[in-house]
Amino acid sequence: MTAALPAGLTVQPAELADAAAITAQMAAYTTPMLGFPKHSYENVADYLRDPAIELASGSWLVHDGDELVGSATAVLTGARPQVDLDVFAADPAVAAWLFATASARAVDLARTAGLPEVKLHFGQLEQDATTGRMLADAGFDRSTAIHLMRINHTTPAPAPEPPAGVKLQVGAFDDATKRAAHRVIAESFATQPGAVPRPYDEWVASRESRSAFDWSQLTVAELDGEAVGVRECGDQFVSSDNCNYIGRLGVLESARGRGLAKFLLRDQFARDAAAGRTGTTLHVDTNNPTPALGLYLSVGMRPTVVTHIWEKQIALTH
Repeated sequence: MTAALPAGLTVQPAELADAAAITAQMAAYTTPMLGFPKHSYENVADYLRDPAIELASGSWLVHDGDELVGSATAVLTGARPQVDLDVFAADPAVAAWLFATASARAVDLARTAGLPEVKLHFGQLEQDATTGRMLADAGFDRSTAIHLMRINHTTPAPAPEPPAGVKLQVGAFDDATKRAAHRVIAESFATQPGAVPRPYDEWVASRESRSAFDWSQLTVAELDGEAVGVRECGDQFVSSDNCNYIGRLGVLESARGRGLAKFLLRDQFARDAAAGRTGTTLHVDTNNPTPALGLYLSVGMRPTVVTHIWEKQIALTH
């Protein structure tokens, strides 16, 4: 049976101008669980700007009069047979309607793309037991957990010495450097299908759509003249937490075991401390086939927010 939207509520697609209202609505939802808002304004606005999202048909805002009481999106990214779903609503009836509507749209997106099957992908805060039950009841399975890691900077941090033969190129302003960075990310995350970057042109467009990113924040590590490591940062948590965010940290398998990943982290910590940032953050998948979580713990980072990932595979008929 299809979930019904409670009487008297209205629905419309999201627009970039709604970013502040959506941020406030999400904050009202996540703050009681975490003690602080999970999403910054920049995080929400840049998500709405992303070329992959079709706001007119893949986003929903539910209002009770003038009050925003629910929001959701369904996004198919690149050629990946996966649709990311997001639903935020304190009222279980509103959440159920948004979830059913976004799930149906996910199937439509995949079918239109000619995919034989689609994976529905949903992130649930560890403390959000109500959403967890909704996902389990809908036939989703919990596949992994994502930890938001953080290290605080209370004193200046010395810049580390690079491993032998390693040179950093800070900033990617030409096509060749961007392509080298994209190749390193694709190869270093090849064993994590959900983390493989979009095709090059889409990847560039997504970065250039973000207000919290510019190409000066992409660093390429070269070993004997070959690009072997990448560090991509962003400012989406500067206004809310005065923290830098490392969105990507990848090292080619052939260059691992030299301390390069640890160097890239400590180098960024030193830069962030010198810039007056109170901390550095990043996300890590606990099912990462590399010992990434252990790496982050070893340099002093600690988990602050845990998000459970739920997935459901659906075969499609055309």
